[in-house]
Amino acid sequence: MAEKCEEVESREWYLASYAPEGVPTSDNLKLRTVRLSLASDSIPDGHLAVELLYVSVDPYLRSRMSGRLDGLDSDQYPLNQVITAFGIGKVIRSKDSEFEEGDVVLHPYFPVAEYCVMTSHMLKKIDPKAGISLPDFLSCLGVPGFAAWVGIEVLGDPKPGSNVFISAASGGVGMFAGQLAKLRGCRVIGSTGSDDKVKLMKDEFGYDDGFNYHKETDYDAALSRYFPNGIDLYLDNVGGKMLEAVLNHVNKYARIPLCGMVSQYNKVWTEREGVRNLLNMVGKEVRMEGFMLLSHLHRFGEFAAAMGGYMKQGKVKSKNKINLGIESFLESLASVFSSSNHGKLVIQVKPYV
Repeated sequence: MAEKCEEVESREWYLASYAPEGVPTSDNLKLRTVRLSLASDSIPDGHLAVELLYVSVDPYLRSRMSGRLDGLDSDQYPLNQVITAFGIGKVIRSKDSEFEEGDVVLHPYFPVAEYCVMTSHMLKKIDPKAGISLPDFLSCLGVPGFAAWVGIEVLGDPKPGSNVFISAASGGVGMFAGQLAKLRGCRVIGSTGSDDKVKLMKDEFGYDDGFNYHKETDYDAALSRYFPNGIDLYLDNVGGKMLEAVLNHVNKYARIPLCGMVSQYNKVWTEREGVRNLLNMVGKEVRMEGFMLLSHLHRFGEFAAAMGGYMKQGKVKSKNKINLGIESFLESLASVFSSSNHGKLVIQVKPYV
């Protein structure tokens, strides 16, 4: 076991070349093995040796692999260095008095690796016995849950009875956004990529209704059916043609928080779909606002307290897809863009014991 070893072999994913278009492949992302010393005298003061347990796989990771400086892409991974992601690990050596061996810790920039030695800065202890599963700390209480909370509670702020539309409704963000809007007393409709996912978001996440965007060839007509009284809040996760259609159905003073545009991530900007009807925003005085979670980190404690309470009370449910092993990262990332996953995708790197 790693706890009794002075040195371990650790597999890690690094970026060998940028991928300006399409889903990254094995030409871009590569897995290598490095030797890592866990001896106490090789760990600097204020640092920890950590065994990774879970890694969160989120769409925004792809944007850091493009080599471009537009949209979400300004913060690029350096070439030939291990990539990072939101994750959970177990402390196996500590040179920081605030942490002990065996502590379970959360970090927004863990290396996508089996083991690491890193500074304790930004590490947060979590309680594995708190009644919340470890994967849920990466879904409900992680990036997707926080994005949903910021989009609905902070920027959307819908009143009871509002008509709310959420795209990618059964995904990591969408499943929580719909539930938060329902807790606000809203009528909530979602779009997703299969009939099974439509059933999932209605049966498990409490959506009032929804549609399969692969079957609806005319988004404008679909929104006319589902929103005869217009849209008050649209949480956009996909952009493109769906966003354009929504703008034909917004009510006065509607709000559109832009959480992500997954349909556009794998395209250079000249090939991304334009939105032709922005003029609709003027007369209706619509507020469309993009957001990044870093700008709202000062509210993370408020979010965690609220969502943790909802989870424990059974008011918010999650659904996680768990892939096993660090070697599954490349395939897992590609699957995020294929509509093949239900809920939040997480990699179990090592079992928690």
